[in-house]
Amino acid sequence: MIKFVRVFFFITITFLGFMLSFCNAQQTVKIDDQVPHHIFGYGEIEQFEDTSGTLKFEDILKGRTDIHFAKSKVYTPKSPNPKSAYWFKIRIAFVPQSKEHWVLEFFDQTIDDINLYAPEGNNTYKKYTFGAQYNFSLREYAHKNFLFNLDNSNAREETYYIRVKSSQTASVIVVLRNLRWIVHYATEEYLFFGVFYGMIVVFSFYNLLMFLAVRQKQYLYYVAYNLSIGLYEMCVDGVAFQYLWPNHPEWNQYAYGVFLYSSSIFGLLFTLNFLYVKSKAPRLYWSIIAVIVLRTVFFICCLFDRHLFTYKMIEVIPLALALGSGIYIWKRGYKPGRFFVVGYSFLFLGLVIKALVLLNVPWLPYGPITHYSLSFCFVVEMILVSFAIGDSVRGLRKKKDKAQRRMIQQLQINERLKDTLNKELTVLVDERTKEVSDKAATIEKQNEEISLMNAMLEKDNQELHLNIEKVTRARVMSDEVDFAEFSKIYPDRETCFKYLSELKWANGYACRKCQNTQYLSGFLPFSRRCTKCGYDESVIAYTIFQNSRIPINKAFYMLFLVYSTKGKISSHKLSQLLLIRQGTCWAYNSKMQKILEERKKELKNAGEGGWSKLIFES
Repeated sequence: MIKFVRVFFFITITFLGFMLSFCNAQQTVKIDDQVPHHIFGYGEIEQFEDTSGTLKFEDILKGRTDIHFAKSKVYTPKSPNPKSAYWFKIRIAFVPQSKEHWVLEFFDQTIDDINLYAPEGNNTYKKYTFGAQYNFSLREYAHKNFLFNLDNSNAREETYYIRVKSSQTASVIVVLRNLRWIVHYATEEYLFFGVFYGMIVVFSFYNLLMFLAVRQKQYLYYVAYNLSIGLYEMCVDGVAFQYLWPNHPEWNQYAYGVFLYSSSIFGLLFTLNFLYVKSKAPRLYWSIIAVIVLRTVFFICCLFDRHLFTYKMIEVIPLALALGSGIYIWKRGYKPGRFFVVGYSFLFLGLVIKALVLLNVPWLPYGPITHYSLSFCFVVEMILVSFAIGDSVRGLRKKKDKAQRRMIQQLQINERLKDTLNKELTVLVDERTKEVSDKAATIEKQNEEISLMNAMLEKDNQELHLNIEKVTRARVMSDEVDFAEFSKIYPDRETCFKYLSELKWANGYACRKCQNTQYLSGFLPFSRRCTKCGYDESVIAYTIFQNSRIPINKAFYMLFLVYSTKGKISSHKLSQLLLIRQGTCWAYNSKMQKILEERKKELKNAGEGGWSKLIFES
């Protein structure tokens, strides 16, 4: 009985040991045409950290006691320490009946140096070198990822060793794929890149045109911000190395950090200008300035220690500050801030997902969605911020229209006050004239005997006549205004064009070529283009101002002076008033006097606004 117990105990221990060793053994990935794409995960990849960074492949093969490969405890292994070299081991079972061509693919394009040791039979291995520190032209496949061809000619199980060393934290994503699948997904991926970077270029060009049109710095900052984000994404995706600097791999060590810094700085500068932070929230303004300074100091430190570039999560601080500023200013009544807040919320969400990916959170659904989450969120942010910019432009336009309406109302009030004063002045002059006439009649009836009195009265009469002439001259000159006052009514070219447009098409528009009554806005301000024949008629066409080489508001004032003086003003006087050469004033004055003479009958009872009847040619 005791012997039986010993045998049973021995068999049990042996079976448990076998099962334990089977559970701890590294899993082999088998080539299967039905599974064209497989990522090496938890039990399929083993790793070892060489803290000295000096171990050779021969040391690994000899199985030194201080070298212990362990299964990866995370879905995506990483190389966090730039001073260490990381060794990885995978096993692949080949099936010769497979009809596909298989390759190994390494996803993270930022890894500086990858050494792949592939078996070649008889326990010999051949070394293959990849990495971002080598010229792009050395790659067997012109693809942003690192690809290695596998030999599937006979059935066997092989072990591959991978040595990774990088100056920044890298994700070691090893994928087994067939060539047909790579062509399929690469085509779609590069199509996505084309759409994504194309949108960045289009939005940047649009905002550059906005800057050239309105000369507001916020558009230029947003262009620089968009381009910086796009270039950073190109560095991370490996597209920049493939297309922008394929023969300068040393730039890979700095480019992503430089563009990440510029996107952070230009994003904060755009926030300051778009949200008017300095006037609406002074404390936030100085906080953002402080973050810009500190981020610049950190960037300078990164240039001396490249490993500091790996602390990408520092961008959470400026992004959170920009988002917080948007929320604060939106709550204080700045309506365009709502699109800004929603857009930056998406960008913040994308950054959080990227942080969770870096932390290897197990419940996160790893795949294309998480890999491109930041790119997708940036596209959404870019669209929403463009909406915010458009909303801001609409608000500025409404304010401008409101100010113009107030100015017109004030001008109308001034015109009414002027008419009232003229009427009162006319009444006073008439009363004074009547008094003088009555007094003169009384003086004439006086006795001729008091000759001295008559002389005094005659003197008084002369003084009264002189006063009458002065008052009469003042009344006449009250119809005239100087150029400064006239410029308040017609201050610039746009106001003059608007007045001409309202005057010219007061009775409706009709094309001079085809008599069509439908039109669109023309090339010049307030011009009209026929929707039928395309004839573009400007507001100064067929007017006295056509082909005029002097400013339109000065031409307005010259016509007003010629009319108000009934053509008696001299070219010398016009030159003094308008600061224009006398020869030019003489030419325009002659032309205007000629039209004034031709339309004398028409302008007989035209009143103060009669000068506008001289504008259009017959």
